[in-house]
Amino acid sequence: MIMNKPTRSIVASASLVGALSLVFPAGVASAASPQAQVSSTRHTVMIQTNSLTGNRIAVYDQAPDGTLTRAGSYSTGGLGGQASNSVADYLASQGSLVYNARQHTLLAVNAGSNTLSVFKVRGDRLTRRQVLPSGGRFPVSIAVNGDLVYALNGGGAGTVAGFRLNHGRLRHIHGSVRHLELANTTPPNFLTSPGQIGFTPDGRNLLVTTKAATNSIEAFRVTPRGLLSEHLASTAASTPVPFAFTFTPNGHLVVAQAGNSTLGTYAVHPDTRLTPIGSLSDGQQGLCWVTRIQNHYYVANAGSNTISAYTVSPRGIPALLGSTGVVATTDAGPIDMAASPDGQTLYAQAGAAGRIDTYRVNRDGTLTRIGSISGLPTGIEGIAVH
Repeated sequence: MIMNKPTRSIVASASLVGALSLVFPAGVASAASPQAQVSSTRHTVMIQTNSLTGNRIAVYDQAPDGTLTRAGSYSTGGLGGQASNSVADYLASQGSLVYNARQHTLLAVNAGSNTLSVFKVRGDRLTRRQVLPSGGRFPVSIAVNGDLVYALNGGGAGTVAGFRLNHGRLRHIHGSVRHLELANTTPPNFLTSPGQIGFTPDGRNLLVTTKAATNSIEAFRVTPRGLLSEHLASTAASTPVPFAFTFTPNGHLVVAQAGNSTLGTYAVHPDTRLTPIGSLSDGQQGLCWVTRIQNHYYVANAGSNTISAYTVSPRGIPALLGSTGVVATTDAGPIDMAASPDGQTLYAQAGAAGRIDTYRVNRDGTLTRIGSISGLPTGIEGIAVH
């Protein structure tokens, strides 16, 4: 059992709540570039509907020009969920739908029924293999490292629970549940529920962002058996509301921090300590989600209906692309994003509009809009591409 951490007050300004509640002001003009790349490879895009009456995975085929065609829809066998006070970001998380290329397996959360679903993936065809308890309440994010899987549950005190993935099925690891000592309800409030779980690139540490619950990034040490350390190391975020994260090629942590709409960077030490390096605002509202494509870091600004792009130096210093960083406008409420494996196409979920916006990634990091698909419910959350 993890030792209790002292309760920390939650400070959320009216402007932050307004931005993350998605007032949706007018967007900024999209950047275009003649340096667009054209993909010669077909990919499959998988979208989690997160429907409260029955969660499903909608599957789309990508044509060489990046446009999408509906290929099927599959029940997860569970229910979607909605965090309290959320508008577009029902799960208020990143990583709720994860594709494991090594085992051709898709993992999904069912926040409304406290379960995980496992699908076998063959091209654009899915076969549901398993539905099992998530190890807590209101699962919102999944981390995968090889055959080791950890689920993040955002309800109540918050828990993480471990599993092994073998032959397309998950097996719970006895003794793997760890408590985050939060003070959420179930469903949790979208501002105070944890945002993402993820392994460091070397697989030795497991990180969790807590958003405004504690404004910190929590770290566990991963043992060779796949269990987690009992001690929970906590690092205060450089700016409030640490939400989603990714890593640079040399292992620096890159965090979308919604409180001041900043991208923050951190050095990750072997003993789970994190050291802040830099942070930089894009001047937009609701910067919550981040996706890396090669040397560019794309963030979704849910309150501004825009996508911004950053670069991060080898030393970990973030910089905006161009004068403002804004590279695209989106439909209402951009949230989770995913890139095609070849890095030539970016897909952005517009949670408030029930749409998927598609962009071609240009060589200079700017985006060119390809199109948008509709027909999905409000509250979609979770996207994966293979």
